[in-house]
Amino acid sequence: MLNIKEIMNIIPHRSPFLLVDRIEEMEVGKRAVGKKCVTYNEPFFAGHFPQEPVMPGVLIIEALAQVGAVCCLSAEENKGKIGFLGGVNKAKFRGKVVPGDVLNLEVEMIRVKGPVGVGKGTATVDGKVVASGEITFMIG
Repeated sequence: MLNIKEIMNIIPHRSPFLLVDRIEEMEVGKRAVGKKCVTYNEPFFAGHFPQEPVMPGVLIIEALAQVGAVCCLSAEENKGKIGFLGGVNKAKFRGKVVPGDVLNLEVEMIRVKGPVGVGKGTATVDGKVVASGEITFMIG
């Protein structure tokens, strides 16, 4: 549904911190599904961990937050604004994400009031949940 260039027109993140390659499904302001194709060339693998590369859990949460930001900032009233991370609750990590994995990132808005909201995020690889949590955001 959205390619990398279209995503970059919505959120301000750029390499090496843009962690979403495409958006495959979206109900603007309600839910979105994105993908991150994880490669060995990701800069974080140089130090996490050279002998066994694993995507840091905080970056999986950030990838979910970016999918949520695309979902919210695609709404007409939020175009040109920035989404800021306000908090993370109930974060759980259940599996490793390694080079070659395709990270499926699904975010559903569970509460939105004005410029503040909460999205429930779930990250999967091959149908297996690897991370989940509730992400609080503010739009400014």
